[in-house]
Amino acid sequence: MKKNAVLVLCIIGIVLLTLKSNASDSNEIQENIADKILRFHVIANSDSAEDQALKLMVRDEVITYLSDILKDCNSLDESMQKVSLHYYDILCIAEDVIHENGYNYSVSCNIESAYFPVKSYGDITLPSGNYTALRVTIGNAKGRNWWCILYPPLCFVDASCGVVPDESKAELREILTEKEYSEILEHNSNVKFQFKYLTFLNDFIS
Repeated sequence: MKKNAVLVLCIIGIVLLTLKSNASDSNEIQENIADKILRFHVIANSDSAEDQALKLMVRDEVITYLSDILKDCNSLDESMQKVSLHYYDILCIAEDVIHENGYNYSVSCNIESAYFPVKSYGDITLPSGNYTALRVTIGNAKGRNWWCILYPPLCFVDASCGVVPDESKAELREILTEKEYSEILEHNSNVKFQFKYLTFLNDFIS
């Protein structure tokens, strides 16, 4: 009986060490990815149908403007510098869309670092963690956000069909390591282990 208990404890210990190591690797990969990309978020005033539709109209106009500004950028720093130089223009575009559609919401535009949950754009999934992003917030900013990647320029492709074109993925592949690139394509397939009976151990692997 004691031997069985010792064996079980050894197995649990090995599993926990393995999962802890995997979690540490995943965190490092996420941090490395975050250091190489610039995200774009547009956050709606609320989750009402009208506010969500307005969010998408703001998104379309801002992306159309940024497509010309960023089309020749070859690095993250260059992209951030160009966005920073055009803050006022981006803000004015968002305000114009809001007012033209009969709303008086306030709007802000900033590049900032913040924590984001797991998010998918087409078949690309970014793991949760801190990322730098250009964030356009509308009104109370209590609604769902829309997001994409400004650098490399994935915002300028249509991922509505659920798949980002290969040529766009190739741009990501150029700035990421093979391990990092695999992470954003395979993140949804990661297995989450849970103990059915020794439930107190789930706190260690969550």
